[in-house]
Order: sequence, then C-alpha cells, then structure tokens
Amino acid sequence: MMDLNGKTILVTGGTGSFGQRCCQALYRRYDLKKLIIFSRDESKQFKMMSHFNNGRVRFVIGDVRDGRRLLEAAHGVDAIIHAAALKQVPQAEYNPFEYVKTNILGTQNVIEVACEAGVDRVITTSTDKAVNPLNHYGATKLCADKLFIAANYYMSEYNIRFACVRMGNLIGSRGSVIPVIREMSKSGKVTITDPRMSRFWLTLDQSVDFVLARLQDMQGGEIFVPRTPTMKLTELLETVAPGCEVEVTGIRPGEKIDEILISRHEARQTVKFKDYYVVLPDYTNVVEYARKTGSEPVADDFEYTSNDDSYPLKKEEMQRILEREKI
Repeated sequence: MMDLNGKTILVTGGTGSFGQRCCQALYRRYDLKKLIIFSRDESKQFKMMSHFNNGRVRFVIGDVRDGRRLLEAAHGVDAIIHAAALKQVPQAEYNPFEYVKTNILGTQNVIEVACEAGVDRVITTSTDKAVNPLNHYGATKLCADKLFIAANYYMSEYNIRFACVRMGNLIGSRGSVIPVIREMSKSGKVTITDPRMSRFWLTLDQSVDFVLARLQDMQGGEIFVPRTPTMKLTELLETVAPGCEVEVTGIRPGEKIDEILISRHEARQTVKFKDYYVVLPDYTNVVEYARKTGSEPVADDFEYTSNDDSYPLKKEEMQRILEREKI
C-alpha cells in the first residue's frame, strides 16, 4: 500500500475533465511534496491556478508526444497518473494519425520516461471502448493498455509498477453527450442514433476516488474495472430532455449498441471484489491471487456489458447527479 503523503505526483492531461478533478482531490486530501500538472493547454492551466495557492503545485506546459519535455517534468516523481488522451470517437475516424501519436506513442513515452526517471508506479485511465474495439479511438486505447500491461515484465529491471483503470462514460466530462442533449432540447427536438443503445455511467468524483485508491494498492499488471451502473440512452433522454420529440438518425461510424468493460475472453483472468473487478495479466495465477486477496474468480463465460440491467442507474439518481454537477 502506497501512502501518497509526502510524495511527488505527476498528472498528465491535468487540465482535462478527469485531470482537473483528480488534481483537486490530490491537493485537498494529501500532504504532497509536490503536485505536477502536465498539459499542453496554457489557458486551462491559467484558470486552474486560482484553485491552488501554495508552492507545492507546479504547472508544466508540454505534450506527451514530446518525450524529452515529459522527462524534464518527471524528475523526482514518485507516481504518474496518465490521463492525457485524444478521446472523441468521430474525430478519431477522420484524424487517425493524430490519435496514434497521442494515445499510443504518447503512452510509450510515459512508460519510457517513468523508467528513466525512476518513478515507482504509474496508472493510466482507459475506456470501455478499448474492449473489442470497433472504432479507431478504442483501438488506440487498447494498444495503450497493452503497452502498459506488457511494461511490467519487459521493464521489470526498473522495479516499477504499471496498471490500468478501465471506465465507462464520465458524467460531466467535456465532450459528454449530456450537454449536447441539453442544448438540443432547447429546440424541443433531440436526436439519438439508436434507441437500443445502453452505456456505463460514472461520476467524475467516483472515477477519481477509484483511480486514487487503485494507485495506492496496485501490484502491477492489473486492469481495474469499477462496478458501474448502466442506463439506456432512451432513459437518459427522458431524464435530460423530457417531453422532447426524438429523431433516430442511425448509428455513426465506430459506434456500438452496447459497451463492454470486460470481455468473455478476459473472464478466465478476472476476479471480483465487492465493488470492482480486476483483469489480471496472463502470467498471474488467478486462483492463488484470489486466495491471497479474498477475491473471487468470475465464471468462464462472464462478460460485463452495459445491457446488463442488474445495476441500473435510476432516472431519479441521474437527475440528482446532474443537479449536483450543475450540468
């Protein structure tokens, strides 16, 4: 268990929706030696500065594509939270090379820099779209995840741990469908690509809590998956845009009807805790891991999909979240 107090933490993508909330939580909860917020957006960094009023917070302008700049920022760092990524599904289909440069090559830079700088552990945020990917964005995130997991054994001489956190849609994040629906509803008409669609929904605070907890207890090589409520998009429309006319436009390139957080192919390496799952690397003995940790191996045919209604997000709860987040 890693105690974050007294540590130096670097957050890539620190001015993104998740990154900002994560940095705020680190700043409030822990007595850090230093918090380094790394991103390429100087305007967002300037706005964030008003939330931090001591010399232990350092803002660094840089891009994960630039390994040299990243190395300059990583000296003396104990842990990295890698949240920098390009994330828009339609944009990825039309700008594929740019997504490779950031999501894959940028992740490779994070791994190599972490080893060179002597970082103790690194955790990255991933997405349900990396599971059985149909779109270019998901494919780049799948590759990034595999780089992270493989780094635990091909970089083993550096005595560093790498792990992933795989999550669904983050309520309140920039680019979320919810503000788009809100804006469309002003006209009295909203569009939906397919009424059968379902998605996983997690608040930004829940995602931050989960990532920070797993950063502290990770052993290396895990893909952590929080138990996440699901909601159909038709129910989301009823919550966000009640009474509006609904037009079905058809599925866009790269979209799925349902999302998957754990595939059936991963089930043989997956264990379940009370509130989350862990997909273990192939070299881990699942039975032995479960015995030591008090977890439980899942069934061989297990699959964690958003059309599973055993843990639904009720419309009333979604409304409370939207009011709390001021969305």
